[in-house]
Amino acid sequence: MKDNNCIFCKLANGDIPTNSIYEDEDFNVILDASPATKGHALILPKNHYANIYEIEPELLGKAAKLAQKIIKKEKDILGCQGYNLVQNNGEVAGQTVFHFHMHLIPRYENEKEDTTGLVEWEQRNIDPEEMQEICKKMKLN
Repeated sequence: MKDNNCIFCKLANGDIPTNSIYEDEDFNVILDASPATKGHALILPKNHYANIYEIEPELLGKAAKLAQKIIKKEKDILGCQGYNLVQNNGEVAGQTVFHFHMHLIPRYENEKEDTTGLVEWEQRNIDPEEMQEICKKMKLN
């Protein structure tokens, strides 16, 4: 279902003009209007899902397959040497538009790109006993 107050619903459904590079019944893939690099694209579902917790598992799988397809095409066309695939969930994780979406960000070896948008984290030391306790609680059957 579409949310009429959501900017990404409007972009995904063609209510606002975009630079679309792929479209099917479930998704619209557009070039980001404020790209991190040349070819930075967004995979937008046409229906509204606030985040990864809400999107249907089958549709999430389709988004991943679509990401692979787009990345391979952009690698051939744009000649990028690497890729960031970014999907944020929740404000604390950097999500600013609360409509599930995936960023496909090509990376180029010979360009002096601003790397401040790269996903980075500080490595932490977790007590081995705490690590084992987390593992025990999180283990999927």
